[in-house]
Amino acid sequence: MAAQADLEALAAEAGRRLLQRGEWLATAESCTGGWVAQAVTAIAGSSAWFDRGFVTYSNAAKEEQLGVPPTTLERHGAVSEATARAMAQGVLHKSGADWSLAITGIAGPGGGSPDKPVGTVCFAWAQKDGGCEAQTCLFVGDREAVRAQSVRHALRGLLERLDGATLRA
Repeated sequence: MAAQADLEALAAEAGRRLLQRGEWLATAESCTGGWVAQAVTAIAGSSAWFDRGFVTYSNAAKEEQLGVPPTTLERHGAVSEATARAMAQGVLHKSGADWSLAITGIAGPGGGSPDKPVGTVCFAWAQKDGGCEAQTCLFVGDREAVRAQSVRHALRGLLERLDGATLRA
């Protein structure tokens, strides 16, 4: 599968850079259901740079496992940059990782609204003792296409931030 090979190539490059720096990654995923963690763990030797991954699909899981404040979910919704930031920061707090990435979105085919249509996905990347950046994208395609684009975007975003090595607060 070409798409999976592309994702694994991105994961391998992220791993190479993390290993070179002696740093660790942890993930928090909702709509991708652990696909980033799957791509990462498909890489032989990833145990030297990948700490753990959380799949927090429900709001309760986001609160219980990652410490996302209920007020964040009430005010902004599960699919929001505020929630993605809280997920990314929460996974850093719960792990020994230096870097985290978080994904939360609406992969479809249902669940969208005029304000947040199907394909809306929010991301966050955080660095231990550093900042946290968030971003929202609107992807097109069916459920699998939205999810694959989300994994690709998350890994590319991590690579960009590893290149810069400093995140804004």
